[in-house]
Amino acid sequence: MGKKFGPTQTLRRLTILWVDNAGVPFVTSGFFCEARTLNGTRLATARFDAFGTAVFRTIGTPTTRTLVLRTFDADGVIFRTRTVRSGISAFVFIG
Repeated sequence: MGKKFGPTQTLRRLTILWVDNAGVPFVTSGFFCEARTLNGTRLATARFDAFGTAVFRTIGTPTTRTLVLRTFDADGVIFRTRTVRSGISAFVFIG
């Protein structure tokens, strides 16, 4: 066995996935996600594509602060809220 190498590719922007309990992406057309600081300041909003993926174009990775992520439907109804630690490149909402 040779040397073990870590991953060489990284996501450059914070990427959010929204999947069901089996790991299948939800159909999320029209849905969006918000990133806020712990004190409530909105940092960015990202739209989900039809395959359960949203990319925050203005939040680089690894993240440098703890974030509060909130997901909304097309009418602005909030679905999920999660607090995520700093140092991440991606986060998955399950369910």
